[in-house]
Amino acid sequence: MYETILLPTDGSDASLAAAGHAGDLASTTGATVRVVSVADSRNRFESPSSGLAPEAWDEAERDRAAAAVEETAARLPDDVPVETAVVTGIPQDEIVDAIDGTDADLVVMGTHSRTGLDRYLIGSVTERVVRHAPVPVVTVREGAESE
Repeated sequence: MYETILLPTDGSDASLAAAGHAGDLASTTGATVRVVSVADSRNRFESPSSGLAPEAWDEAERDRAAAAVEETAARLPDDVPVETAVVTGIPQDEIVDAIDGTDADLVVMGTHSRTGLDRYLIGSVTERVVRHAPVPVVTVREGAESE
């Protein structure tokens, strides 16, 4: 049924919960799980008087993304084939691009369940992926445990 499952991660509890579900699906279907994290290229703290220099931001984002991929991949069952990648860009755009780039036929990703002002100000990468993905997207709420 599924050959490649894309598992985007930011290292959050929601992403780690999604890893459990992706692992279960992959074990059942024999799919490969492609774990990807996006080093966000938008430095929201860059300014002459406060914030991070572009180089410091880029390095911190790459390090965060690499750690997220490593931790998420470690949560997958040993019998599941795993591929990993760290890419740089705008998270929702890179995730949608990765669907085509990996020939994924399913995306499994976490959601933080933000509401109100947080959702308006921060937005939802998951919501944007759901709207633009050409394949089914399974969303897993933070704290959801795989059985």
